[in-house]
Amino acid sequence: MNLHGGSRQFRQGFLALRRDLLAMGYLAEELLRTSMEALVEGDAGKADAVILADRELDAMEVEVDEAGINLLALHQPVASDLRVITMILRIANDLERVGDHAVNIAETVHHLHRAPAPLTSFPEVEEMARISGRMLTRALDSFVRGDAQGAREVCRTDDRVDALHRGGFQKLLARMTGDPGWVGTGTSLILVGRNLERVADLATNVAEDVVFMVEGRSIKHGAGRLED
Repeated sequence: MNLHGGSRQFRQGFLALRRDLLAMGYLAEELLRTSMEALVEGDAGKADAVILADRELDAMEVEVDEAGINLLALHQPVASDLRVITMILRIANDLERVGDHAVNIAETVHHLHRAPAPLTSFPEVEEMARISGRMLTRALDSFVRGDAQGAREVCRTDDRVDALHRGGFQKLLARMTGDPGWVGTGTSLILVGRNLERVADLATNVAEDVVFMVEGRSIKHGAGRLED
């Protein structure tokens, strides 16, 4: 990622901002991964660790936001650098929201402990977690490399998560209808699926922002998404 202007102080500030964003990305990925481990393993301790660590992610987002605004205000960067900084601020907001969804999943672990029906393996939810986590990783990788084509691949994957979400919802609803004792567990898994679907949406947002950062063109709402 090349800068096109600015003083040495600006460049140092920009590199620090980028470094802080990537630290946010690492933590967001870790929270999502740990929340799903807590769910699958029924580990309330891991769930509590996610909830606690989300406070750190929130604080990091505030720091990135303040640092980015200071760069904009003090150095008045040229258009291309301005675009990159603006996208960093947007990506930071999306990463903070990933943490919120990880917390929602972690909180579900406590609800499942009290549910009368035991939690069994549910492939659609587990596959959603795998794909949405990979989408987030690839979106962040595309940011690091300035890879618009890789970012577009992330966007294309979102449809698969949406399909799994719809299919999983129908299966859970059918099971809950046939077994009223499974309503509590099924409802919790539906909420987990919804949070994973939102994580995939946020990963897509990050990827779309990368394309705009690199090319200066918006692919939101599918515009130009299939173009390489």
